[in-house]
Amino acid sequence: MPETGAPGTFADLAERIRAAPARLGPVRLVAVDGPAGAGKSTFAGRLAHALREAGVKTTEIHTDDLLDGWADMVTFWPRFDRGVLEPLRGGRPGSYRRYDWHAARFGGAVPVPVPDVLVIEGVTSARAVIRPELTLSVFVTAPRDLRLARAVRRDGEALRPHLLRWLADEAAHFAADRTAEHADLVVNGAPDGPLDPEYQYLRSTTTGGRSEVRR
Repeated sequence: MPETGAPGTFADLAERIRAAPARLGPVRLVAVDGPAGAGKSTFAGRLAHALREAGVKTTEIHTDDLLDGWADMVTFWPRFDRGVLEPLRGGRPGSYRRYDWHAARFGGAVPVPVPDVLVIEGVTSARAVIRPELTLSVFVTAPRDLRLARAVRRDGEALRPHLLRWLADEAAHFAADRTAEHADLVVNGAPDGPLDPEYQYLRSTTTGGRSEVRR
């Protein structure tokens, strides 16, 4: 289990993001990365809520909506860059097509207006190629058995073989990319200490992490 560091609040983190410079054109880009079942979506949603409460125009995108099926964990990025990141760099709206996992095909275009903050959540979202343009990179971690149990509970027992392959593939990516080592903030996705999870998170001390927000 990740060792627990000091607690932080989403409100404080939102203020620090708002005060930090934009690096993706006019947009402050925040990546919430980490393995499946670690708690990335929950963390990203609470951070986005805190940003909006602070009056910051915030958009969330989940990489699960961008993938062309199970084998597209890494290779979707150029498509995402062309459709969303490149327009935002120039201060223009972008768009992407959301993948329908039940129909196994992409749906219609989802518009992405130019926000103050774009929160991109999902596996490989803090990859090396985007690090120079990130205002904040977060890596959420939790023990593997817990992560697998969460993922199976969420997606169903029938998908266990896919999930096991996914866990192996993401572990290989994180090792090669050294994602956690380069993250600005490493979060314990399985906290066992006292905290209000709607407003607070716990840092993990096992993986490192650099400074919280890049200046």
